[in-house]
This record gives sequence, structure tokens and C-alpha cells, in this order.
Amino acid sequence: MSTLNKDIETISAAKAAAGSPWDAINPESAARMRAQNKFKTGLDIAQYTADIMRADMAAFDKDKSLYTQSLGCWHGFVGQQKMISIKKHFGGKTDRRYLYLSGWMVAALRSEFGPLPDQSMHEKTTVASLVEELYTFLRQADARELGGLFRELDAAREAGDSAAEAKIQDQIDNHVTHVVPIIADIDAGFGNAEATYLMAKQMIEAGACALQIENQVADEKQCGHQDGKVTVPHADFHAKLRALRYAFLELGIDNGIIVARTDSEGAGLTKEIAVVNEPGDQGDVYNSFLDVEEIDVADMAEGDVCFNRDGKLVRPKRLPSGLYQFRQGTGHERCVFDCIEAINAGADLLWIETAIPTVHEIKGMMDDIRKVHPDAKLVYNNSPSFNWTLNFRQQTYDTWVAEGKDVSAYDRANLMSAEYDDSELSAVADERTRTFQADTSREANVFHHLITLPTYHTTALSVDNLAKEYFGEQGMLGYVKNVQREEIRRGIACVKHQNMSGSDIGDDHKEYFAGENALKAGGAKNTSNQFN
Repeated sequence: MSTLNKDIETISAAKAAAGSPWDAINPESAARMRAQNKFKTGLDIAQYTADIMRADMAAFDKDKSLYTQSLGCWHGFVGQQKMISIKKHFGGKTDRRYLYLSGWMVAALRSEFGPLPDQSMHEKTTVASLVEELYTFLRQADARELGGLFRELDAAREAGDSAAEAKIQDQIDNHVTHVVPIIADIDAGFGNAEATYLMAKQMIEAGACALQIENQVADEKQCGHQDGKVTVPHADFHAKLRALRYAFLELGIDNGIIVARTDSEGAGLTKEIAVVNEPGDQGDVYNSFLDVEEIDVADMAEGDVCFNRDGKLVRPKRLPSGLYQFRQGTGHERCVFDCIEAINAGADLLWIETAIPTVHEIKGMMDDIRKVHPDAKLVYNNSPSFNWTLNFRQQTYDTWVAEGKDVSAYDRANLMSAEYDDSELSAVADERTRTFQADTSREANVFHHLITLPTYHTTALSVDNLAKEYFGEQGMLGYVKNVQREEIRRGIACVKHQNMSGSDIGDDHKEYFAGENALKAGGAKNTSNQFN
């Protein structure tokens, strides 16, 4: 017996027990509403999606082609339309497609202060609010889709078409939810470990099953693709990793996922000299990367900070800001050390920020990490901060030079030029870009590929196109030809925007609540009928 039919029986029994006050309650209608609201709480969602991610991680360990992907979404509607599109184009399934919640997008688009840089200046609660908003829209997508199936079921019954009725019932019974995992950015924790724990709880309660945290100083946090990043010693970072785990465990999501991000590849500064308890421990290794000079006690100036290294007195180079700098060229080693120690402290996935997208650089770091943790898996940011066209054209150029191929037709410094768009080099570079995700998953154990702010850029591009046409000579044709006509022909669901906003769901409920007295919006005079 299907879940829907079981619910009809259960509610029918409750109706019988309630007696005449429930005479107007239709058990099937109530069961349908229950089916349209599969997830009752954010914790239900967090557990459901954590189970999905854990299963996907196990599958990836066996087959590196089974990597996962996501796009950053800054509004519930954006996430909803993304998942509706995925179900439409990929056989009604959402397998291995997630959502990413980018701290950059929250800062730039969702703060009450207005647009902000990615420096943890936005309100702490905004991230959890966006998690809740995204899942509200995804759940509404479920309700809308199932509502349409219920109406089709009623029509098949009225027509006496038992074959159609059985087919639609099967679709209802095996409905695939739009709810998928969200990897949510908690930045550097927005404060100390207690603040991190409190914020993590709020995000998990909203539905987040995977939290990504970085090893920067919370009050000096910078975007991973900007200069001036300041990292913290491992003891500080690991306290926050444990705070996330405690938050998951307190709320009963025992298999919640922690993504530990290191910015050490591009971060040359630290705010603290780590505490050393014994030679060779975390603090000692962390300090070994500092840029220091050996001095005599007599050379110490007032206020100097010095420490003993291998029996010698050394003074770390300190900037006017009070920050200490690491030695040049240590980024790779520090990233590897960060990742190994993060897994030792309970992280489930790693995130390494790199300066450019290159398979060999990512593979090099992951090879060193996997010598200690063979199953270490990476989340990689396929960032719009990279100039992908220029990077891959230059990488292709350099490969050809190394192979002895004639590159005299190309100017390496000007490879972004449109004059090369139809060239052989461009075709090779584009193919390397196309296969980048598959290549890095196979070569560097990248489990999840995300793009932080693609919908930020697509919104800007589409609005630019519309504004240029609509306010220019094309007038209304600028919208009709390039937007509405394309929506109709490509089957974009929100061409019926009244339906997408929940109008038909509301009509169904009006009929449940008021029967023949219901004043419904979806009648013959509804102009959306032009799109049927």
C-alpha cells in the first residue's frame, strides 16, 4: 500500500473517531496535503539530506565519475528554478545535484546594510534565514508538482481512464522531491567557538546538513580570492570544527558533514604565534612556516616577540599591523598540513582555495594529503573569480610550447582576444575546461564541484540584455522575443507565474475548506490559460 493510501486510512480512522464535527473533512484531501508537505521541520530535511550526501560520498569512493555538483543560489526562487530545471532535463531525477549557499552572495545581496564585500560584515542570522528560505521554495515546488498530479488524477477518474489513473498514481507514489543537500558557508564562524556553535545550530535547524568553515581569523576574514587573508593556528580552528560537530550531535544529525576550508595557499599572514607544548606538535609545525630571523638576546628591542627554535632565539617578522608573515613559497606545504590536521580533528571533506584552476596543482596537494588519509575528498570552488578562458588558453599554450609545437600564431598575453575564438588552441582549451570537473575528480579526488556565484552573473547578464532591448528600439518585443517566447518554447514552468507563486495550490485548498462555495482564481477568465 502506498504512503498516500496509508495516510487516507489513518485520517479516515481519525475522522470516524471525531464524529460529526469532521463530516466535511475529506480524508483524501488531507492525505494529499500531507504528501505535499513531506518535510515537517528543518531537522527532517537536515537528516534526509545528510543521508544523501553520505551515500554519495560512499559511491564516489568506489567510482570517481560519480562526483557531485552545485550552483550558488542567493534566493529561494533561484534555488527552486534550478531544481525544477534539473528534474526537467535529467529524467525527473536530482541525483548528485546540490545547492551551494555562498557567504559572498549573502554579503553582496542579502544584508540589510546593502551590498557588502565578503568580509563577514553581514548579519550572522542571514545565512540561516537563507537556508530556511531555500528549503521553503523547494518544498513549495514539491507541493506545486504534486498538486498538478492530483488534478490529473481527478481528471483521469472522471474520464474513467483506469490506465491513465494507474500511471499518475505511480508518479505520485514515487514522486522525487526537489529537496536536495545544501552546503552552507559559515565563513570563519562569525566569532569565537561558542558563536560558531550557536550559528551552526541555527543553520542546521533550518535544514543545512553540510557546513563549510574556513581557517581565517573571524574578524579579519577576506574572500578566498582576495589579498590580505589571515589564518589562525590549528588549535583555534579545530575548536570551531568541534563546535560544529557538537551542534550536529546535539540536534540529532549524527552524520552531519563538516567541510574544512584552508586559505593557506594564498594567505601569507597570521595573527598569532601558535602555542607549542612539545617539539613537533601542531603549534611547532605551524610556527616553523613563519618568516623569522635569528638574533642574540642583546639585539631584542623593546616590545619584540621572540621564541626558541631548535635552541636558537628567533624573531618572527612582524608587520606594522601587528600581523606575522609566513615564508614565501610555503603555501603548498601549509595547505597539506592544514588538511591532514583538519581530518584528524573530525572534518569530513576538505576545501582548498587555489589561485588558478589547474588539475596538476590540485592533484599535487591532494596526493600529499592522501599519503596520510587515502580517502580524503575535496570540495572545489570552480570560481567565477578565475578568468577561465584566459587560464586554460594559456595552459594549453604552455603545454604546446613544452611539446615543441609551433605557437607563433598566438600572443600568450593576448589570448583572451576574440580573434582566437575559432582557433585550434581555443578548441583544445575549451575541451580542457569542459572536462575539468571530471579530470580533477578522477585525478585529485574532488567529490564536489561548486560555483559560488553563477546566478549573480547570469542575473546581471540577463537583465543587461533585457534592459538594452526593452528600453531601446525593440520595446515590448525585447521581452516577448527573448524571454516569453523562449520560456514557452523551452517549457520553462514559471511562464505560468501565477501557478508558480502558488495560485493553484491555493485554489485546491479553497475547495477543500469551502467546497462549492470556494471562490477560485483559476477559472476561465484567468489569463494564464493562454499558456496551456
